[in-house]
Amino acid sequence: MNLPEFSDLDAFVAVVRHRNFRRAARERGIAVSTLSQSVRHLEERLGVRLLNRTTRSVTPTEAGEKLASRLSPIFAEMTEAIDEVNGFRDTPTGTLRLNVPGAAQPILAPMIARFLGQFPGIRLEITVDNNLIDVFAQGFDAGIRYDESLALDMIAVPIGPPQRFTVVASPDHVRRHGTPQRPEDLLHRPCIRYRFLSGAIVPWEFEKDGETVKIDPETPLITNSPELAIRAAEDGLGWYATFEDFVRPSLAAGRLVEALVPWCPHFPGPSLYYPSRRHVPAPLRAFIDFVRAEAAQS
Repeated sequence: MNLPEFSDLDAFVAVVRHRNFRRAARERGIAVSTLSQSVRHLEERLGVRLLNRTTRSVTPTEAGEKLASRLSPIFAEMTEAIDEVNGFRDTPTGTLRLNVPGAAQPILAPMIARFLGQFPGIRLEITVDNNLIDVFAQGFDAGIRYDESLALDMIAVPIGPPQRFTVVASPDHVRRHGTPQRPEDLLHRPCIRYRFLSGAIVPWEFEKDGETVKIDPETPLITNSPELAIRAAEDGLGWYATFEDFVRPSLAAGRLVEALVPWCPHFPGPSLYYPSRRHVPAPLRAFIDFVRAEAAQS
């Protein structure tokens, strides 16, 4: 039997890792049709089905699972070996894939041009995702999350200053419904809620002088779009709890006003995180050093 092509094996491992042809193709930087053809070539060469394909899912067969379990460590070792050589270059090259929540965008956005300007050989891929997923199983090099979302075996590097939630509504809404004095007052006022793609709607949490209050107010509007929620708040629909950074322009322009400010303290900003038991690729190492340098200058 002729040995399979290296590119076909690489394509197969990527598909198994992502359980999705489109995401695997994006990671490899090739067309979905090319990736699919590589997997078919491999199955034909080996004479066995490796993947079960449906319109909704891609899962390895028993043979595919065994093959992937043997190949994955080999490809990981090869990647690390090549990246170690990359570390001897004057400037690192390669792709850095980050998974970040929407709340971190205002902090990350100003860094992008400066980072890529210092490291022109690096290609940066950023996926905005508010769901709690295993970002490394999905092929990302690192993630950005808040402390309460980090696993204990992760190395975390602070990437931004302290942040705070705020509760806002339009001046017209305040004139019609009044200003809440305590968090519980929001239970009797229209509110706008955010739903994560997982389906979860997180209660609003407030803290003052050691007292913590969680509420789950009724709402005429639920959305997973912060932009829509902010516009609805500006139009007088109700109160909206969100990151202060998201509504700072609206507050400055007078389209929104705050309430319950003493109940909305600052909390630590997001952190860049990556596994402690893993070789750090050169592009990620460059970004870690860049983030630390930015923090020192600030």
